Amino acid sequence: MKSIKNITKTVALGVLLMSAGCQENFLDVVPTDRVSDASILSDSVLFEAYVINRYMGTRLTDKEAEGTPPGFGRGFEYAMWSSLTDESIYNNDDNTWLIQRGQIAPENTGIAGTLWGRSYRSIREINYALTNLDKVPMSADKRSKLKGEMQFIRAFRYHDLIRNYGKVVLPGDKVYQISDDLTSQELFDRADIKAGIDYAVAQLNEAAALLPESNDSNWKLGRATKGAALALKARLLLYAASPLYNAGTWQQAAQAAKAVMDLNKYSLYTGGYRNLFTTTTDNPEIIFGRLYAQGARHVCLEIANGPNSYNAWGGNVPVQNLVDDYEMLDGSKITDAGSSYNPADPYKNRDPRFYATILYNDAPYRNSTIQTYTPGGKDSKDGPSNWNTSKTGYYLKKFMNDALPIDNPWDIAGTQTWIYFRYAEILLNYAEAQNEAAGPDASVYTAINAVRQRTGVAMPVLPAGLTQAQMREKIRNERRIELAFEEHRYYDVRRWKIAGVTENKPAYGIEIGRNGTAYTYTKKEALTGRNFTDKQYWLPIPRAEIQASNNKLEQNPGY
Repeated sequence: MKSIKNITKTVALGVLLMSAGCQENFLDVVPTDRVSDASILSDSVLFEAYVINRYMGTRLTDKEAEGTPPGFGRGFEYAMWSSLTDESIYNNDDNTWLIQRGQIAPENTGIAGTLWGRSYRSIREINYALTNLDKVPMSADKRSKLKGEMQFIRAFRYHDLIRNYGKVVLPGDKVYQISDDLTSQELFDRADIKAGIDYAVAQLNEAAALLPESNDSNWKLGRATKGAALALKARLLLYAASPLYNAGTWQQAAQAAKAVMDLNKYSLYTGGYRNLFTTTTDNPEIIFGRLYAQGARHVCLEIANGPNSYNAWGGNVPVQNLVDDYEMLDGSKITDAGSSYNPADPYKNRDPRFYATILYNDAPYRNSTIQTYTPGGKDSKDGPSNWNTSKTGYYLKKFMNDALPIDNPWDIAGTQTWIYFRYAEILLNYAEAQNEAAGPDASVYTAINAVRQRTGVAMPVLPAGLTQAQMREKIRNERRIELAFEEHRYYDVRRWKIAGVTENKPAYGIEIGRNGTAYTYTKKEALTGRNFTDKQYWLPIPRAEIQASNNKLEQNPGY
């Protein structure tokens, strides 16, 4: 099916009015670069294409839209969300360092600046479609499915707003026009976190009842399903029960995750952790993701994140903080008494997910090995393109497909699926919520051990007899390792209210010296000035949005 361009005419008004529709015709001319409202409301094919484009949240040209699969367009930016956390730093800043250094402000929001406006624009566009859905001639089944999809999209946008800003504006189903009275304070009042989550969960309950369990082969991943709606509900309720939100119960969160498990539709991928992120066909772990097609707009991961000796740009480079949290193969931490960890051979016998996620000195890579040592290492500052040398001594391996070229990759850019919800997250959500609700019962062990013992990982099961607090720490570390670089860590450390600890530690790297065949390892500070204060538990609303509301919109505390 051919996607179409966004037909709404937009003007920036801020908040939910960021993209309010303008109906005034200044010239009596029929536009040739867009489809009219009348056309889209009289043609079910055009209307469905409009809905599909709401997943992408962008206004594509006809050439870009042709053949572009649906799915939210968040993943695989040059700077990933991981580079706002203790997972990585972005080698060349890309507006990330100011957030890690606690310098974010309403006037300077770094890479986080588009979230508020983009989300409310999408919400308005969905409200427009839902308001007019009954006018479009189509079958009852198709109407129900599209309604469920739009409720899912709207709930996803609210989930993005809530987890970044806390309190949100809830316009309901209203589609504001520029001719409306936009001066009322009520238009800009922010509901509390519980009200926002309750609204999104109610939308997802309705969506789950309307959506199919599976889409046909043309839209297998990129469009919402019953499982996607329930997975988003499970994540939202996990957030709601967490200390930062305090807007729900752990029992509700556990039940929501169990509902996804009880579908008996999803399972852990058995082709190995490394291949999970490059395999779309017959991957039972993916619940919802963005399926990129050849030639679609999508960052080339390999050149963006690869080592400098391969003519790549370094990109999102893992920090030592994360490396140190990978367990040994026997399940011990590197700091445990009696651990088999050898600081003179630090990368030996680690959790297999380490080798699938991080490129380290001497790691095999593309018919060669990584050389971050000095002097003379080809992937160090002594190598070619040394302005792209990793500041931490590591490079990212997760997500990247070694079969794709690094040099001149543009014609086949972006074939990896960005996974928004996968079954391992659901199991870890359940384990966390059930442990908090009832303690470390057998079902908690079963869920977390399934992740640890999946094919290609095979880490030891957790020891019996853990206390609730001990299990909590195990679950948190398991999320850190299993979900690394997947946009979870930033929100996890905040909802647990431990960001004051994790984000105030220096971003460490490693200096590796070589003398003959012997290496020395010296920890270093890779990014100076990391700083976190309590106000950073929420993002600031951009100053332009506050001003556009005539200062009626309440700013988050501390900004």
